[in-house]
Amino acid sequence: MSRKFAIALSLSFLLHVVLAAVLLMGNFDHEPKAVPKVAQVQTIQATVVDKSKVEAQVNKIKKKKRDDAKRLKELNQQVASAKKKRAKEEKRIKELERQRKKKVLEKKAADSAAKKSRTKANAAEKLRKQKVKEQKIAEQATADAKAKRLKEEKAAKKADDLRKKKAAERKRKIQEAKERAQQQKILEQQMAEEMAVRQQARHQQTMTEVGRFTALIRQTIQGNLITDRSTMEGKSCKLTISLAPSGFVVNVVIGKGDKVVCDASKTAIYKAGTLPVSKDPEVFKEMRTISLTVVPEF
Repeated sequence: MSRKFAIALSLSFLLHVVLAAVLLMGNFDHEPKAVPKVAQVQTIQATVVDKSKVEAQVNKIKKKKRDDAKRLKELNQQVASAKKKRAKEEKRIKELERQRKKKVLEKKAADSAAKKSRTKANAAEKLRKQKVKEQKIAEQATADAKAKRLKEEKAAKKADDLRKKKAAERKRKIQEAKERAQQQKILEQQMAEEMAVRQQARHQQTMTEVGRFTALIRQTIQGNLITDRSTMEGKSCKLTISLAPSGFVVNVVIGKGDKVVCDASKTAIYKAGTLPVSKDPEVFKEMRTISLTVVPEF
C-alpha cells in the first residue's frame, strides 16, 4: 500500500469521527419554547416523529460509528500491516539496495579488475605483438643477412671462379707463349742453324767464287804484266784493288813487296782497266776490295 493512499484513508476516518461526535454531543432533550397549543400539538407530534428519526439516525450513526470503529480498527490493522509490510519492503528494498550497491561496487571492482586485466592483457598483447614484430624484423634481418651472405658468397665464388679461370687462362697463355717461344726458339735455332748451314754453304760457295774470280784477276794481271827475270825472279808484291760492280778498277794500293814487281803489277792492272767480277752481289760484296799477292811467272 502506498503512502498517499494511507494518508487519504486516515483523513476520511477522522472526518467521520468528527461528524459522529457532533451528532452525539448535540442536546436533543431541552424543552422547547412556548408555542400556541395548536402549534404545540403539532410540535409534539413532530418532535416524537423527529426523535424517532433522530434515534434511528443516532442508532444508525452509532452503528456506523461501530462499523467505522471496526473499519478503523481494520484499517489500523491494515495500516499497521501495511507499515509492517512497508517496513519489511523498505528493509528488503534497503537490502536489495545494499546488495545492488554491493553488486555495483563488486561490478566496479570487477570492471576495474577486468579493466586492469584488459590493460594488462592489452599490454601483454602489445608486448607480444612487439616481440612478434621484433622477431619478424629479426627473422627478416637474418633472412636478408643470409641472402646477402649467399649473394656475397655467390659473387665471391663467381669472382674466384673468374679469377681462377683468368689465372688458368693466363697460365695457359703463358704456357702457350712459352711453348710458342720455345717452338719459335727451336724454329729460330733450326732456321739459324739452317741459315748458318746455308750461309756457310753460301759463304763457301761465295769464297769459292771469290777464289775463282781472284784467280781470274791474277791471270788477267799476269797476262798484262811485263816481267824481267833478272829483276823480278823470286820477288812478289801485295796489292789491294778496289773494284766497281762492272769490274772497273777504281783504285790500286801497293802493299808490301818488291817495288819493281809492285810498279809492274799496278801498271798491268790499270792496263787491263776492267777485271773479271761476279754478277752475284754477294760474291761481288766479298771482292769489292780484294787483296792479292802478285808473283811474276816466267
